Amino acid sequence: MSQSSYGPLFEALAHYNDKLLAMARAQTERTAQALLQTSLDDLGQVLEQGSQQPWQLIQSQMNWWQDQLKLMQHTLLKSAGQPSEPVITPDRSDRRFKADAWSEQPLYDYLKQSYLLTARHLLAAVDTLEGVPEKSRERLRFFTRQYVNAMAPSNFLATNPELLKLTLESDGQNLVRGLALLAEDLERSADHLNIRLTDESAFELGRDLATTPGRVVLRTELFELIQYSPTTATVGKTPVLVVPPFINKYYIMDMRPQNSLVAWLVAQGQTVFMISWRNPGVAQGQVDLDDYVVDGVIAALDAVEAATGEREVHGIGYCIGGTALSLAMGWLAARRQKQRVRSATLFTTLLDFSQPGELGIFIHEPIIAALEAQNEARGIMDGRQLAVSFSLLRENSLYWNYYIDSYLKGQSPVAFDLLHWNSDSTNVAGKTHNSLLRRLYLENQLVKGELKIRHTRIDLAKVKTPVLLVSAADDHIALWQGTWQGMALFGGERRFILAESGHIAGIINPPDANKYGFWQSEAEADSPAQWLAGATHQSGSWWPEMMRFIKDRDEAEPVPARQPVEGLEAAPGSYVKVRLNPVFAGVRKQEEELV
Repeated sequence: MSQSSYGPLFEALAHYNDKLLAMARAQTERTAQALLQTSLDDLGQVLEQGSQQPWQLIQSQMNWWQDQLKLMQHTLLKSAGQPSEPVITPDRSDRRFKADAWSEQPLYDYLKQSYLLTARHLLAAVDTLEGVPEKSRERLRFFTRQYVNAMAPSNFLATNPELLKLTLESDGQNLVRGLALLAEDLERSADHLNIRLTDESAFELGRDLATTPGRVVLRTELFELIQYSPTTATVGKTPVLVVPPFINKYYIMDMRPQNSLVAWLVAQGQTVFMISWRNPGVAQGQVDLDDYVVDGVIAALDAVEAATGEREVHGIGYCIGGTALSLAMGWLAARRQKQRVRSATLFTTLLDFSQPGELGIFIHEPIIAALEAQNEARGIMDGRQLAVSFSLLRENSLYWNYYIDSYLKGQSPVAFDLLHWNSDSTNVAGKTHNSLLRRLYLENQLVKGELKIRHTRIDLAKVKTPVLLVSAADDHIALWQGTWQGMALFGGERRFILAESGHIAGIINPPDANKYGFWQSEAEADSPAQWLAGATHQSGSWWPEMMRFIKDRDEAEPVPARQPVEGLEAAPGSYVKVRLNPVFAGVRKQEEELV
């Protein structure tokens, strides 16, 4: 390494040290303490059960030693050039050990297998002991998995043959570049290291993504409403209102023309309106879930009526946006107002929060109380912190692999539209975040009949609107078994479709892609398993099924296409462009002005 290379290295190290100290101080906050105390309490229960079941621990230890002896024998044979089958191999989806050296060189083969064996036994030990409360076991399993995957030999320069080779060949320049990237990421991080996943400067909204033509026809303190330009001579009489989640940006449904749900709906002859939620700052910290329902969804319904003259819409809600749409329907029904949603299509929407998926590790009174205190102090839940939390739900594919590529290999991330959206974080108003955690997740008030929106009790059994609920088989955020269960809360016609793949890919699956199939059944069932057993699998996208569901409930004749009024500005509008991780200094100033 040349002498001139040390300057950037030391500068980056100094910056890194300052940020680490700041992060260390942040860890003393109440939330971190609550997480730590909860983990210690869970571990204490396991140790208590272990003391009462010593044979289980002894057997587990013996199994580990036997596997290690087998591995030592395998390594000796391999070192001597003798054929030997590995004791354990990585899962096919595990890309950490793809380099040939992990299998061809005995030392690294031993490190890999010893790590995999230890990981398997540690995780199995969490599930072995009887008497541990299931919630405690789930949390301990998650944090054990985090520890195990963080300690993988692939994450360290000295134990990763691919990194050692690269470092020697580049004279350490990969580490210099990596430290510079680390310093930049630390500068833009919140309490936890926010690793960039993609080249954020490669895409511009309105030019590369979110390109479907339209106009912003309304702007409030909470949202912008976009009306898209028609591409057909006639359109369905009842317009479509899309309610995206307010913890992500809407353009996941309008990425590129070839996979844009918005463009596809317009091409099917629909007048499409989209809510674009504001990216809240501290000034919006008191915005609550009730406001998203009444001042958001209900206000958008009023705006659609003003623009088209139609009192009713076909509603589409995604994730927590689907929850907000459902609560709006329940609010109208509870107040004995005429229903304004002719049909509702809900994507990966939880209504019964008793099965929260992997987010359930945070659904614990001490943790939620700490998060509430943090939100009250700060005003918002920082979107960058949320992004790290969601990445750690899939830590190997959304965190550690980018850590290696960026900081150890020194590779700038490539441009990828989906990861651009994933990295385009949004804050959550502190009061809203508290309501989601306590009223919905922890207390499950909607199922218990206790949830009130603006002092009005919500009972979805009073909602007679036909509902199509679409979930994804591999969704780890909204388990399909839980969304199926919540569908029973509605009092009218209900249909369920189960898409292949996960929370995003299962939904953004255009017909032309012909990538994932789906299951559907209209037969009555008493459980998700029974429903799936009687469901029929079909190849291709479920989008045409959704369109049939919508059109079958729009009996009126088509009307001439509706052009949006001049409005405030062209789509995608201003709110969606506010970023928490600005790439250029000029964007930072705009962000400060808007947020």
